[in-house]
Amino acid sequence: MKKIVLAYSGGLDTTVIIPWLKENYDCEIVAVCVDVGQEADWETIKQRALDTGAQSCYVADVKKEYVEDYLWPALKANALYEDKYLLGTSTARPLIAKVLVDYARKEKAEAIAHGATGKGNDQVRFDLGIMAFAPDLEIIAPWRTWKLKSRDDEIRYLQRRKLPVPMKKRDSYSRDDNLWHISHEGLELEDPSNEPSLKTMLKMTVPPEKAPNKSEYVEIDFEKGIPVALDGKKMDGVTLIQTLNQIGGANGVGLVDLVENRVVGMKSRGIYETPGGSILYYAHQELEHLCLDRQTYAFKQMVAQKMGEVIYGGLWFTPLRKALSAFVDVTQETVTGTVKVKLYKGSITSAGASSPYSLYNATIASFTTGELYHHGDAKGFIRLYGLPILVRALMEKGPQDDSAERQEKRRPKITEKWD
Repeated sequence: MKKIVLAYSGGLDTTVIIPWLKENYDCEIVAVCVDVGQEADWETIKQRALDTGAQSCYVADVKKEYVEDYLWPALKANALYEDKYLLGTSTARPLIAKVLVDYARKEKAEAIAHGATGKGNDQVRFDLGIMAFAPDLEIIAPWRTWKLKSRDDEIRYLQRRKLPVPMKKRDSYSRDDNLWHISHEGLELEDPSNEPSLKTMLKMTVPPEKAPNKSEYVEIDFEKGIPVALDGKKMDGVTLIQTLNQIGGANGVGLVDLVENRVVGMKSRGIYETPGGSILYYAHQELEHLCLDRQTYAFKQMVAQKMGEVIYGGLWFTPLRKALSAFVDVTQETVTGTVKVKLYKGSITSAGASSPYSLYNATIASFTTGELYHHGDAKGFIRLYGLPILVRALMEKGPQDDSAERQEKRRPKITEKWD
């Protein structure tokens, strides 16, 4: 009998997969729930796995590891995908794959199964994560082989076998939630011209128009790019994100409606709720504006885009991701300080930032002339900085007289005196 470890969430897909595996394989199923901060009744989910045919079910609490080893590297990089997506699902899947391999080794399993569809990104992230640690294990992805074509088919599959359906049909969005975010796909979102039904869809965030009429301020302390305190109170990463989710969600911040390019080539639409993460990204970037020099910040922007693409594409366990993170860590040595932000009906704005490593110098930046900057120095700098423009302009004007005397007359005169 083959032993299969199944990535089990208790949702519709994985609830169907357990009986499907037993009908199509001579197998024993070990269900593994990976707790990355999703809202879940784990005792009920464990019982559901057993009731539908799993021989055993484990819950692995890896929230701390998720925050420290996956979310903070993404935050320090300011990694986004296609300018909007804060990589909630993308950061969690590599860790889940790693945990699945750990349980497969403990259970001496021959295969790992997951519920990712054959059209989505998660199949790439799961498969690549499993391959990175266990290239010898078989990967079973039922959505790539079974005859079920839709979530309605899955519901009928369970009903025919008199198994409970873990959802209501009218609320059959495809969702993924964890400590960082909640994503929604399907139903009216499959037509990009439709306005999303936020009032009935959202789980963690109120629609901006329903947020309070009074703004709320939050102060965040960072040490080397990592948030460590809220409003002066030290917090561990899990508690800090949970607290910001509550504050941000109540103020309607962190909603993203994105038509994105999936790894497999198609476009898809999703609604993302990332209230706490959006606040942290905004505050972290404000602190970097204060603490990073121009060249470092400019290059880091390119690294951020590449980091987002790498994480989105399931390439977490690669030398490139590690190298990008190593560069980012060096830039964060001086990203320490405090940022205050104002939240109001879906918006996040800066209310000030300070740092012992601030590169802002009032003596230089002030309109009042100080000792470190002389206005007259700018003229010579601009002449040299604009020299290519000057040379091109002279060339395009064309020669009118080749005599040395006429050339001398055309040459720009420098009349100022220099010390």
